[in-house]
Amino acid sequence: MPLTLKSEFETVRRDKVYEGVAKQIERLILKKLRPGDKLPSERELAEMLVVSRSSIRDAIRSLELMGMVEPRQGAGTIVREISSDSLVNPLADALQRKEKRIGELLDFRKMLEPPLAARAATRVSADEISEMEEILKRQEEKLRRGESTIAEDSEFHYAVALASGNTVVLKVLDVLMDLLRDSRERSLQVEGRPQKSLDGHRRILVAIKRNDAEAAKVAMRRHIENVEKIVLRTMRS
Repeated sequence: MPLTLKSEFETVRRDKVYEGVAKQIERLILKKLRPGDKLPSERELAEMLVVSRSSIRDAIRSLELMGMVEPRQGAGTIVREISSDSLVNPLADALQRKEKRIGELLDFRKMLEPPLAARAATRVSADEISEMEEILKRQEEKLRRGESTIAEDSEFHYAVALASGNTVVLKVLDVLMDLLRDSRERSLQVEGRPQKSLDGHRRILVAIKRNDAEAAKVAMRRHIENVEKIVLRTMRS
């Protein structure tokens, strides 16, 4: 990697790493590269920015959604011609892309979590049920005190995934929750949303305790659909 490009980067802070990476790559594209140029490899970018390759991948994915780059088989990631629409109204364009991305992530949750809840209902242990009950008890107590319940919200979904007996899916869910963290925090500030979340969790747990796979699947899907409506509504407000 030429030193002239390396000097364009700064070390990225650990919070929201991929966003910081994306901004620096975007700056590089606007200042140094032209349409058709190839980006440095994931390994080179990770070394220069002192971040993980997964953060580089997330950043490049976000730039791809923005229409700034595109992956080409056998050629790497190529800089695209930036559309005039993106330059004329970048804020509206960015909001539209963000809404689409979050909508796709929530859609993926609907593909992933309802079957996990159904599987958990057929495999759950007494200890796992006790753990879920304890999480919901903490969620209710914090809700009563007016405190944030985002930690318990995540914990409950992790507990359901753990009860499904598949540890690999926990890592997928962890990444998914992290990517949705900002939108989840914002939606949980909407009046009535924390109580709706707790009610949804209770319905899921009731079905799991009955070992009713279909009811658990339906309850989880309905819960995520309710979350989706609130999240997307708050983004448009």
